Parts: sequence; structure tokens; C-alpha cells
Amino acid sequence: MRITDLMIKETMIMDLQATTKDGAIEELITSLEASGRINDRALFKEMIYKREAESSTGIGGGIAMPHAKTKAVNEATVVFAKSSKGVEFESLDGEPANVFFMIAAPEGAANTHLRTLAALSRLLIDTDFIDKLMKTQTPDEVSELFDAKQAEEEAAKAAKEATKAQQTPNVIVGNPDSEEFVVAVTACPTGIAHTFMAEDALIKKATEMGVNIRVETNGSEGAQNVLTADEIRRAKGVIVAADKKVEMARFDGKPVLQRPVSDGIRKPEELIRKALNGDAPTYRSEGKGNASETKEEKTSVGSKIYKDLMNGISHMLPFVVGGGILLAISFLFEQVAGADNPIFQLLQTIGGGTGAFHFLIPVLAGFIAMSIGDRPALMPGMVGGLMAVNSNAGFLGGLAAGFLAGYVVIALRKAFAGLPKALDGLKPIMLYPVFGLLITGAIMFYLFDPIFGGINTWLVNALNNLGTGNAVILGLILGGMMSIDMGGPFNKAAYAFSIGVFASSGNTNGAMMAAVMAGGMVPPLAIALATTFFKNKFTEQERKSGLTNYVLGLSFITEGAIPFAAADPLRVLTSCIVGSAIAGGLTQLWKINVPAPHGGIFVAFLANHALLFLLAVAIGSVISALALGLWKKPIEAK
Repeated sequence: MRITDLMIKETMIMDLQATTKDGAIEELITSLEASGRINDRALFKEMIYKREAESSTGIGGGIAMPHAKTKAVNEATVVFAKSSKGVEFESLDGEPANVFFMIAAPEGAANTHLRTLAALSRLLIDTDFIDKLMKTQTPDEVSELFDAKQAEEEAAKAAKEATKAQQTPNVIVGNPDSEEFVVAVTACPTGIAHTFMAEDALIKKATEMGVNIRVETNGSEGAQNVLTADEIRRAKGVIVAADKKVEMARFDGKPVLQRPVSDGIRKPEELIRKALNGDAPTYRSEGKGNASETKEEKTSVGSKIYKDLMNGISHMLPFVVGGGILLAISFLFEQVAGADNPIFQLLQTIGGGTGAFHFLIPVLAGFIAMSIGDRPALMPGMVGGLMAVNSNAGFLGGLAAGFLAGYVVIALRKAFAGLPKALDGLKPIMLYPVFGLLITGAIMFYLFDPIFGGINTWLVNALNNLGTGNAVILGLILGGMMSIDMGGPFNKAAYAFSIGVFASSGNTNGAMMAAVMAGGMVPPLAIALATTFFKNKFTEQERKSGLTNYVLGLSFITEGAIPFAAADPLRVLTSCIVGSAIAGGLTQLWKINVPAPHGGIFVAFLANHALLFLLAVAIGSVISALALGLWKKPIEAK
């Protein structure tokens, strides 16, 4: 497939008018939408910005490649655009972008499409080619230039294939037997563009330097040109230029340089030189022994704790949602047919204390520990979490168990560092499990379980006996936190606190769940209402996107409001926080209890005061919608 089969002339923009990053993205998406290549502008835009949040696609050298792979795309397409004025695109080199390629790939993109997009990415390493692109005046000239360049590349590839029998198998550049040999892995979250640009930049620079290199790519089609164990063994150093997780255990004991994929594109010479000189920390797969990782984590203790905590919560959430909703449904059967109903008993067994909910705290603790101390910490963390459940230390005890087990394993790693090398194989299979479990279990049994058991009992009793005024204040705080960052640390902290109370009270205290669920439903519903009743304050695309927020809001998916908050944070966030806080406070004023940790309107009828719960959500949503609609200026006045 030719690149120009995806880069259709009808979508090309030969004189981009936008002067800002947001404006450029809007103009490029508009071209895609006008050609019928996407079916959901709002979703596609959301995925574009999600990719930008991971790292700017302004790769430097005057090039920007915003891209997304989503079901919102009907057919794989590349929108070419150029700007004579330049656009500040938060590029990695700080320079304006003049040439743009917006890549739209459908979820089920064919391998042919993905290979073509990879070929496009590789062409953009050539600065002479970019200079020629800037001089084009018409879409026809752009197409002719790409066709000629791709034909040249294919001819060179054919010539290389013709002599392949004389080359060392499975080597891209040079000979792994050479002393000047390094290996590399490139990867980006979507695996469409940056992965292959970094690969080409590393190969091109290695060729210039006379260095032999082997590059593995982790793209949309999976890992390609996979490094062999022998190549890794022979290499002087390893370069991992990646913005997503790659298989690292195979590099145990090797000097490994871990950098963002953008460094593979912009700084290939620096990476190759450091890898050759062994100027990189030695990677240890059994834990966080990599100095580069430790250095990064030490820059912010708070972010390290948050990352570890979120690792536990993210693995716990499937148990919360699946088990919680089945429990909620079981209560419905209990109300209709009594506790002897077989369906009630089945759902209670699957979702309740002997099923999914039994694993909440052990899974939370285990994956917090694993985030800190890697795999050896998983087992002692989970056992510590189970001890917290059995001793009534609850959610707080589980948190303590996770962090305890993780740092116990790190301490053991340091303590056993002086053992003979012949015993290295015993560490992960015997020493860490035995001593990690013994130390974690002993501290939990004699210290943490009694302390956190008392705290947990006091907390549950205090919440159950809160006066109306204090309960309303807590509801206001929890509801408002759900809108502060819509899925970020504040949102997750409020949700985790409510889950802890819910689990620790035997699934009977759903008051806090009512507050956070109401608070989380308000932002998308408020956006939907505002775009419906204040149409002159929103663009046509925003109004269409607003309709989807009715469904997202009713389903308790707060993230539906994120694109609007990103575009107008002051007005959207302030309005939503006010409405969410009011909704959360009303649930406590009316003593509403929701016996399910997720589900939105689909579990609302299980609340003790279902209509009042829906009324609280409606009042909060209307207040937020009115505040946003009255605050925003009409679109014509912008």
C-alpha cells in the first residue's frame, strides 16, 4: 500500500490558519470529519488529547504527529497540513511546528495500514525530505513527492534484500559479534508513529557512527525484530526508548539506559554513545534495583506513594465493581423473595465475603507491595492484606500491609546483597518468600493489626454515629473531590475512602458511596444539560459531544467531562465542583444509603431512598449546568 492511499488529497491543508496547538488540532479534525473518515468527533478528539497528555507529539524539527487509534475512525487516514507561520505545539525541541500529520487509525486497523503508517514515520527522519515538503504548493505536489520518496525507499529495501544472504541473520545494522554492538527497544503508547521514528533515528545514527545495532520495535502489531538472548548477552549496553512498559526481565545484569521514546528520535547519538561506554545503571529484574528508576522516583516522594497506591487500587477495582454490583442485585432478590432465595444466596456467595469482596483488601495490599518491591513482594503483601481482613484492621490495615511488604522486600534485597553469587538463584524462590512473609506477618500480627483494627473500629462507629451536620459536611467534601480532577488523585482518594468504609462495615454502610456516586455523576450530566440548553455557548461539535455525556453521567463515568474541562478548566471545574459538592451533601442530609460501589442509575433503585438519590443528582447537575451556561460567553463573542 502506498502512503498516498492513506494521505488523501481532499483532506490536505496547504495553509493551516491555526496559531495555537488546540486550534491546529481542531482544524485537522475538522478536515477528517468533513471527509467522512471519522464517525465521532468528540471521542476522536478525546483520544488525541489523551495521547498528548502522555507526551507531546510535536517531535521537533518542525514536525507534529498527533495520532489516535480508536473506534471513532471509519478508515485509516493521514491528514497532511503545513503552516507558513508555525504553531507553538509544545514540541520537544521548543520550536514551532510547520508540518503536521494527523494519523487516524481504526481500532481494527489492518496490518497493511499499520505498516504503511510506520513507513510514513520513517520518512520524516529525513530533513531534506521535510524541506521539500515545505516548498510544495498543491496536494498533487505532496502526493508526487511521497510517491517518489517511497519508491526510492522500496528500491533501497529491495537491494538490501538481494544481499541479505551475505549478512548476519536477524541483524538490522552490522554484526553482533563486533565489540561495538548495542541493542535497543523502542515503543510508544499507540505504537503507530514514534516507535518507528525512534527505530530509524537510532539505526541511521549508528550507521554514521560505525556502530552495530539491533532494534526491536513494540508497535501496534506487537513486538517485531525481537531481540535474541544471544544478542542481548553480546551487547555492550541496552537502550530502552519507550513510553510504555516493555519486557525488561531479559536485560537482567546488563547496563540499561531507559529514556522516553522522544529521546530515541531526538538524541540517538547520545543514547548510543552512553550504551557503548556502559554509562547506564545495571538493571536487576528481581526488583527496583535500577538506579535510573530509583533516581526518578526520589524526585517526588508524594508521586511515588501515589503511583504505588494507584497500582493497588487499579487492580482492586474489578473486584469492587463486579462483586459490588452482584451484591447490590442480590439485595433486590432478598427484598422480593427473602434470604432463602437461591439466587440471592448464589449472588451473595459470588460477590460477597467469600467471593469477590473477600479479595478486595488482599489484592489492594499485594499490588501496592508489588509496585514497591516487584514480584517478590506480591505474596507477603497479599497475605498481610488477608491478615488485615481477618483481624478487622480493614482497608487501613490493608494499605499498611501493602507498603510494609514492599519495603520489607527492598530491605531484604539490600541485606542479601553480600551473599555469594552462587546463591542468587535462591533469593527469589526461597529467601524473599520465606523471610518476606515471616517479617511482614509478624509485624502485622503484633503491631499493625491491633493498631489499625482499633482505628478502623473507631472510624466505622464514628461514621455510623455522625450527626446530620457533620455528615453533610463530609458529603460536601467527598462529592466536591469527585470533580476536582475527574479521575485523578482527588477523585480516586474520595472513591477509595468510600470503598474502605463500605468494605469495613460489612457492606452495610453505603452512605459514603452515595455521596461519591452522586458527586461523580454530576459533571458529565451538567455538561450534557449545559450544551442542550445553552446552545449559543458551545460549538456544534461540543453540542454533539455533550449528548454522549447523558449516558456517561447516568453510568457514573465522570471522565466524560474531561475534554470540556481541558478546554475551559476554570469555568467547567468550578461549576462542576459546586454542583457535585451540593449533590454529595444532599445525600447525607437525606440519609441516603447506596449498597453498591458502582453503577450509577443502574443501581440507584437499590438505595434506601432511590428517588431522593436521583433528586440529589438532578439538583447538583442543574446547578452546575446553570453556573456553566451563565458563566460562559456566547460563541460569537469569543
